[in-house]
Formats: sequence, C-alpha cells, structure tokens
Amino acid sequence: MNLRVIIFICIVLFPPPLFAREKTDVIVMKNGDRMTCEIKGLSAGVLSVKLSYAQGTIGVEWAQVARLESNQLFLIRAEDGTVYTGKLSTGETSGERPMNIQIASVPEKEVEISQSQLIKLDQTAQTFRRRFDGAISTGILYSKGNETTQYNVASQVEYRRERWSGQASFNSSLAASSRASDSTRNQIDLSCMKLLRWNNWFYSGAGNFLQSSVQGIDLQTTLGGGIGRFLRNSNQSSLYIVGGLAWQNAQYKTYTARQGAQNAAAGLIITDLKIFRFKKTDLDVSAVILPGITEAGRVRTNLNASYYIKVFGDLSWNMSFYGNWDNQPPPTLSGSDYGTSSGLSWTFGNR
Repeated sequence: MNLRVIIFICIVLFPPPLFAREKTDVIVMKNGDRMTCEIKGLSAGVLSVKLSYAQGTIGVEWAQVARLESNQLFLIRAEDGTVYTGKLSTGETSGERPMNIQIASVPEKEVEISQSQLIKLDQTAQTFRRRFDGAISTGILYSKGNETTQYNVASQVEYRRERWSGQASFNSSLAASSRASDSTRNQIDLSCMKLLRWNNWFYSGAGNFLQSSVQGIDLQTTLGGGIGRFLRNSNQSSLYIVGGLAWQNAQYKTYTARQGAQNAAAGLIITDLKIFRFKKTDLDVSAVILPGITEAGRVRTNLNASYYIKVFGDLSWNMSFYGNWDNQPPPTLSGSDYGTSSGLSWTFGNR
C-alpha cells in the first residue's frame, strides 16, 4: 500500500481519544458501597466506571449493583433485542428484590426494564464525535537465530446509534526473514447493521479488501449484504448469523497466475460468536463463508479469532488467529494463508 493509503487508514481507524464526561453518576452496591463516577458502559455482565481519584477503568459486577443514577445519555439493549436511548435511574428496592431500571428518553416518556434484562449499555451523545469507540492491538516477535521478524497491527472503530451501527477494522501483518522472501497480509473490513421491526432481526452490509502475498492476491474485493438474526444475546455470550449474496473481484499477480481479474457471484454466510467472563477473558470468533454461484463448487472462507485476557484498566493481552482458504485457487497459487499473533490491546472511547 502506498503512503496516501496508510495516512487515510490512520485518520479513519486511529481517531484521537474522546472527551470524558463529567463524573457525576451515582452507583450504590448491594453491600452498601456508594460511588460517584462516570459510567462508561455495560458489557459481558461488567459495568465499567471511571473514578476521579483512580486511574483507568474499574469493572463492577452488574449483578451486585443495587441502585444507579445518571443524567447522561446511553444506548441500551435488552435481552429480547429491544433498544432504547435515554437517561438511567432506579427506584428503591428492598431485600433481594431485583432492581428495575427506568429509562427516560424524553420527560414525557419512560420505560422500565429489569436488571437481568439489560445486557448492553453504551455512552452516546447528541454530538457526532462522541458516538465512537474502538480498540488498537499490536504485537512483535524477533528471533536472532534465523533473523526473523514478525509484527501485527490491528485497529477497530465503531459508530453506534439506537437502531443501526457501522464498523471499520484494519489488520496488517509482516513476516521477514533472511532465509526466505517477505510475506505480507493487509485486510480492511467495513460493515453496517440496521435493526428491523422484529426484535433481534437485522439487515447487514459488508465490504472486505484483502492483500496476501502468500496467496498471490494483489487485491481481493468482496461486497455483499443479507438478513441476520441474533440467536443469543446475554451478559455471558452473543451469537448471530447472516445469510445473503455477495460479489467478489480478485486480482492476482499476473506473472504467477497468468490471468486477469476474476469476477464471481457467491452466497454469503456470516457468523459471529462472543463469550464473556467477568474480570477475566473475552473470546471473539467470526467467520465468513462464500459458496460460489457463478463458480459452482468453489468455496472461499475467512476466519478471525481473538482471545483477550484483562491486564489492568483499558489494557488487555490478546492472542489472535487469522485464516483465508480457497478450495479452487488459480494454478500454482496457494489456497490458504493463516497465522497467529499476540500482543497488547488498548480500548478507547465508549469501550
């Protein structure tokens, strides 16, 4: 990729940190502890907060929260797929009675849901800039014995509204050795999701741009869309699947494949699984399968998996796997490219 492309990616996928909100939210725990803080969000059964007298983000077990109060705006997702935008408050509860959350989107409208039904909470605002969140990961490995260097850089940014969201991610890896030719892999993924009237149903659009020296791919472009559904959406895990159609254009190294660009129509199957554990780990596995329509019998597959171990604050240690497979590659070219990496991850914005 040339310098202009790299600059563009950095501008889009590495935005500067967002301005913090005022730390005026109030949380009361079941054991009586009271915190005045900034509520960052709720995910995987963990309520993330920031205190004015502590560094980094603190994770609070959502099931142990007895009361909360905030005049800030949040995007709220319920277990049945319903979404809301509003401010949060709770009434008084006694004993072990479950807490109910009041969501006030406007003064004339208020919705109440139980604590166990609220599975996702994200900061939002009226301004465009403060609706972003994202993560940056990097890793490097060097071996003097065979003079081998490997690095991996990944970035993800997401923009969310009440009933739709957009996401962009970038992944780049390089392996250089004095005893073999360098191998590079660069991938950009774009996606958007819009909720339908039926809870947990949505339609989605996706774009993928891949360069792989191992497979002899100069540029592989995939554009597609379809209808999807959340099969599971809770504080412990989420799983969705999308089915649709896609178009793919692949440009190979002509001196190897001796052919021009390939254009093909294909079916599109996307699945994404996330598993969460309080204070400990996250697992994220996504797969894209493209069974050929105009090229009967040809199947392309893309798999990405990441396992995160919390270190402290917004830092995590990650171990990742990527892979691309093509069961009918052009003659003399490899049908697969896969690898692993590990390193540090830093989340920013509303995460």
